[in-house]
Formats: sequence, structure tokens, C-alpha cells
Amino acid sequence: MDFGLSEDQRLWQASLSAVLQHVAPLERVRAFAAGTEPVARDVWSALAEAGAAGLLVPERHGGLGLGLLDAALTVEALGGQAAPAPALGVYLASLALASAGRESQQARWLGSLASGQALAGVGLSEAVLGGRDGAGVEVREGRLSGRALFVIDSAAADLLIIADREGGLHLVEADTQGVHASPLTTIDLTRRWGEIVLEGARAEPLGPSDGVVLSRLRDAAWTLLAADMLGASQTLLDKAVAYAKERRQFGRVIGGFQAVKHMCAEMAAALEPCRALVWYAAYAFDALPDEASLAAAHAKAHLSEVSRFVARTATEVHGGIGITDLLGLHFWFKRVGVDRQILGGPESVRDLAARLQGLDDQAA
Repeated sequence: MDFGLSEDQRLWQASLSAVLQHVAPLERVRAFAAGTEPVARDVWSALAEAGAAGLLVPERHGGLGLGLLDAALTVEALGGQAAPAPALGVYLASLALASAGRESQQARWLGSLASGQALAGVGLSEAVLGGRDGAGVEVREGRLSGRALFVIDSAAADLLIIADREGGLHLVEADTQGVHASPLTTIDLTRRWGEIVLEGARAEPLGPSDGVVLSRLRDAAWTLLAADMLGASQTLLDKAVAYAKERRQFGRVIGGFQAVKHMCAEMAAALEPCRALVWYAAYAFDALPDEASLAAAHAKAHLSEVSRFVARTATEVHGGIGITDLLGLHFWFKRVGVDRQILGGPESVRDLAARLQGLDDQAA
């Protein structure tokens, strides 16, 4: 079996990378990270114009109707540029609405998401990981109360997809009475995360409350986070190799030293298999649903480890200048650090993978 990207997918990723280099150069990333903009409207508008916003929206609602692999390739490009774009929230909300939304909900939101006019925040952390102290959301008579932490892309969201403690999903309009949003600062300043406090906020159920839609959304999120780590890690590797070819010590470029060669080779060797791992997880989400959860867990857990290794090693190749703001390596370093922990670090994700395979502590 020849498993790889189609020509259209390769052209799409190359085209998107060119757009990102134009609208989200390092200077724009730096300005967003240093400022208080809730969303980089110029960046998202350019991506929406290119078609990125509507990738997962069905064609009848104005989108492209593509699969998660196409979204993963897009997020990989975003990670590679450390782009301040609210793609995760839009993609996850599009999937939730397209798979479980009522016709009226789809008509209300999907077209606006596809055009880039509407933004979405998605809060799954407590339902996926178990409740933190003082966090978690309960539903009573169609109203939500509680706290949702690390809500993805919530800063300028028009709608929120919130999971309750029982695994049900709910659609909440961000300007509804009883919804209080505040920023949640992480080490990654290229994206905005939030805390949502709900005080009897009116909500609409999104599909049955049996946890099936939540599991699908979790698998998609894990796969997209893995793709983001893949893109960021590739950029860190490329920057390390380029620096090793230019920086001179003792009368020769440092790339000529065996130790530096080994560091770059180890990064490349660790990263290359990850590409197929992420692609397969995204492919399985649409084509092999019985394998999707395990493939997504493997991708999220493994990329969490590899991206941390690449980020650390690439910084070491740069030496002292690698930890300064001058080169901006820290934007990618911190981005993969947050990707690693959002919706579960590698330990908790592997725990689920073990349960899916019928393994437990005694068997281990």
C-alpha cells in the first residue's frame, strides 16, 4: 500500500506556508505575543480567504467538506510558523456541529465559521482529564454552571462548545447572560487560552449525552495538537541545521563538528517517523473509526516526547543565543510545551491507550 499525501494536499500545504510567511512573520508573532489582542484578525482573515477556515465544514454550508488529514496538514503549517491563528477552536467546533448539531444549529453557525466571520472556543479539559479542584461543569434544566479551564481559542469566540462532567456537549453563545470569560495565561503567548465561568447560562445540547461525540472531539484534538507539535519541531530542526551551517568557531562552521552533526541527525531521525504517525491518526479518524482513538493517543503521546527532545536539542545547537529573544526560538519551544500538556500529558494519554488495548496495571 502506498500511503502518502495527494498532489492537492502537498500543493495546499505549500500554498498555506507561503501565505503564513507573508501574514505571520516572526515580527507579527512577536507583536501578538507582546500585546493584548484577543485574536490576530489579519492572520485569520488571510487564512479564511485562502479557504482554511472552512476545511471541515460541509459544502452545503459553504465549506470545503474535507477530512481531518487536511486540517492536520493545515495545523502543521500553523505550528511551523508559530502562527497566532484560532484554528483549533474553529476546527473542533465545525466537527462537533457537523456530526452532532441540529439542522438549525448548523445553519446558524457553520457558514459563519467557514467564512471566518465567527470564531469558536472549545472547553473539553475537565471531561477528558477528570475534574480539577473547583473546576467542572454541570447541566440542570438546560443551563450550565461551573468552571471550564484551558478553553481553546476562547478569547474572541462567538460560540462556545463546552463539555459537562457526564460527557455531554453543549453549545453556548458567548454573549449569553451568565457566561464570564477571562484569559488564562500560559507559557505559550502565540495563542489565547481562557477560563469560562458559567452561572446558570442557557445552553443547547449538542448530540446525545453518551460521551461518543466527546470522544470523537478528543481524538480530533489530540491529532491536531500532534500536528502542531510536528510543524513546530520541523521548524526548530530546520533552524538548528541552518545555524550550524553558518556559525563559525575555531575557524570552521560548527556543523562540521561531529557532536553537532550527531545532534542534528538525532533530531531528524526522531522526527521523521512522526509524520506518518500523525497522518495515519488523521486518516483513521475519518476512514477507520475503530482505530481512531488508539491512533490519536499514540500520535499525541509520542509527539509530546519527540517535540520536547527536538526543542531542547535545537536550542542547544544554537548555544547561548538560543535562549534569547533575538532568534525567537522560545515561541516554538513554549508552543510545544503547551501542546504537550493540553488535554492530557503523555502519561495520561498512554493510560487511555493501555485501556483501549485491554491492558491494566496488573497486566503491565
